[in-house]
Order: sequence, then structure tokens, then C-alpha cells
Amino acid sequence: MFKRISGRPKVEWYQKDASVAFANGGLVYWNGTGEIIPADATSGDHAGVILRDVLSTDDDYATSLAKVPVDVPTTEDIFEVDVETGTLTTAMVGNQYDLVADGDAIDVTATSKKVVTIVGFVSSSKALVKINALATHVNVATS
Repeated sequence: MFKRISGRPKVEWYQKDASVAFANGGLVYWNGTGEIIPADATSGDHAGVILRDVLSTDDDYATSLAKVPVDVPTTEDIFEVDVETGTLTTAMVGNQYDLVADGDAIDVTATSKKVVTIVGFVSSSKALVKINALATHVNVATS
């Protein structure tokens, strides 16, 4: 889960893809047809961090017309995030890493996408990061 630590939130409402579950605090990006979908280990330019869960039991789950709140960060904003794959060390501060498959945590053993930069050590399983791969900043291709 990405949790804002610094910077001013900028909440925008984006149309979500139909019948797709989202986890509160996960990164999201556009699917190429104007709707956001959850980020994953291969996603590139991200729209931001979704601010609510979308579950299959929700009234708006099966529609793409529903809009959801997304915190749109800048490259200066800092987020606390879980380290799901690998073990964070203080030596990793300043390095860039990838997301895990479900896009709500980072993998400090992968560096092909370089979605985040570690800017602080909280624990071996929590990092402070800046998000590099934003639709408004770095052109990181989705592969």
C-alpha cells in the first residue's frame, strides 16, 4: 500500500475499468481506452494512487462509468510503501526499484522498470519512496 507521507494531495476522479478489483493505496494507470486499472510489475506511466477499494460486491464494480478518487502525486511527494519482495537495507536508499505483480508494494530485487526511488529506510519491510514513473513525468513504457 502506498501511503502519502509528504506533499499536498491532489485528488482527481478517474473512470475505472469495469469488473476489475482495486486495492486502496495501490498504484493505477490507464488501460489505453481511457479507464484506469491496477498497476502491476509491467506497468509504466502511472496516474496515481487509488484512494478506495473496489470490490466485486460493490454496486459500481461492473460498470466502467464509475469514477474513483486517485491521489495524483508529483515527483517530489514521498510515500511509505511495503517491501513485499526482497529485504530493504539502508544501502538501497537512492536506488530505483520495481513494483510487485499486484502494484501495491515494491520488489527490491527487480530494477527493470525503476518505478520508485527509495528515499528513506523505515524497516526491512517498509520504505519511503518517490514515484518516478508518472504519466506527468517519466515516460516508462508498459511492457
